[in-house]
Amino acid sequence: MAKPKAAFYWAASCGGCEITIAELFMRLITVGELVDIVFWPCAMDFKYDDVEAMEDGEIDVCFFNGAIRTSENEHLAKLLRRKSKILVAFGSCANEGGIPALANLFDAASILERVYKTIPSLDDTRGTIPVPSTQMPEGEITLPTFYDRVKTLAQTVDVDYYMPGCPPVVEQVWNVLQVILSGQLPAKGAVIGADDKTNCDECPRQKVQAGMRIVEFKRPHEVELDPDLCFLAQGVLCYGPATRAGCGRPCIEGNMPCRGCYGPPDGVVDQGAKLLSAIGALIDTDNPDEIEHTLDSLVDVVGTFYRFSLADSILSELKYK
Repeated sequence: MAKPKAAFYWAASCGGCEITIAELFMRLITVGELVDIVFWPCAMDFKYDDVEAMEDGEIDVCFFNGAIRTSENEHLAKLLRRKSKILVAFGSCANEGGIPALANLFDAASILERVYKTIPSLDDTRGTIPVPSTQMPEGEITLPTFYDRVKTLAQTVDVDYYMPGCPPVVEQVWNVLQVILSGQLPAKGAVIGADDKTNCDECPRQKVQAGMRIVEFKRPHEVELDPDLCFLAQGVLCYGPATRAGCGRPCIEGNMPCRGCYGPPDGVVDQGAKLLSAIGALIDTDNPDEIEHTLDSLVDVVGTFYRFSLADSILSELKYK
């Protein structure tokens, strides 16, 4: 009996999701015994033509990480969707746009202007902006088109399952592989490898409910953090109330607040808005001057509240509608 065929692809992301796969270590040998990896360009010499030559639906499962930033990303998303029975949005960038989607605060032209013209540099090619097509004596050189908008995988193609995390933790990846190979998958559209609760629900830190009032937000390096007390009670912004559990809380266990990479829990449409709602009740409203001071202490509001989810937010939909 032929082994199931698996594919891994890396679009607009940092590569952390690929490192998670590599961190399976010796279990990668087991993976190789269980599935036939037919496309993993990060680690093996595969070509796009190899995928083009496959029959539609020939790949049993494809783990697609990264957002859709360029025409190449879009082309591979559509190609792998066509060739795969199951397409998994793997990691924060594929799920919500991730860090790359913060570029949606700007358009493509202004980003290229900044990177290639105005940013301080010692490179003597400064001022040369790449273009999609250049005619050379040897022929035409083409580059992918750099889009104005960063999209999630689901905003580009139909997605079967969502696997959050920046990156997904190793044990989560291993467990999901077992579930997929067993054929015992949940209904299409489900989040796999994560929990229904929030990190705040599972966090063991002491929560100060009555009388918890925040008059100033501090960044983690500005305060000596108590390892047993809720971060919000210490005036440090934590994404726990608005983030799906399942990561094992490595940030919190390391005495750093949750940064929100596992996305919103079930029923939450906009993760940033959920966090704003959660902390809004904690801001001291008795003194108008203190309200203004509290709000001013929030650094980089969009980058904080929509660190991973800007592409998948209500704000983004309103901008690009």
